[in-house]
Amino acid sequence: MLPADLRSAEAEAVVALHQALSENPNGRWTMELRFEGLKLLPLALRLLAALNPAERPLRLLFPDAGAAALARRDAPDLAPQLGSLSEQLRRQEQDSDPSAEALLVLVEPAQTEYEEVERLCQAHRGAVALLNGRLEDAAVGIGSVARERRRGFLATWRAAYALLPLENGALRFAAPGPWELYRLDPDGYRPAASFDQKPDAEQQAEALRSEQGPDVAEGLRALDRFIGSLNN
Repeated sequence: MLPADLRSAEAEAVVALHQALSENPNGRWTMELRFEGLKLLPLALRLLAALNPAERPLRLLFPDAGAAALARRDAPDLAPQLGSLSEQLRRQEQDSDPSAEALLVLVEPAQTEYEEVERLCQAHRGAVALLNGRLEDAAVGIGSVARERRRGFLATWRAAYALLPLENGALRFAAPGPWELYRLDPDGYRPAASFDQKPDAEQQAEALRSEQGPDVAEGLRALDRFIGSLNN
């Protein structure tokens, strides 16, 4: 079932990540909430608090020092758990890194941070979670470098949670699964199909295809209402 609002989705994501970590305490996990206009910093800070740093060593890492400083300004009580990718890489070079086995949550690293993220993960003994990561850039989606990355480092990540809006539906996953596809009808979202693995675009289109498709205008209004509820 799709969450009713953003806070419900966050609660689902925390439970799903705990499930994933119980399966593999040192794994590499992805968390995705892909909504246009979503304010990711407050969401990331709420996730950090919900994951309870007092119970498990945990650090929230941002792509650069500026973003980390902004997070510390907005959440001074969580400042010891906040940092940047470059800061964490410097920590890993120390003989006694206090976060050597902590859960690292990386907030929206882009393809430009690919090498930093790969180095950080290779040197880290604990689990890593990627929140809305964009390490695979569509602009470099072809060629030998992209293929090598997909077969190598990118292939080591597994989904813990995903809530993805589609043009005429939505895709949801919460570990341990399955992937759930919802069709957007004029009166809301209805379950369309479930998959053991993340469905590709062709599989999604096949499952959503219907002889009596929803009214386009009303369907878009329903989609706007759903995304609006998640951004509140």
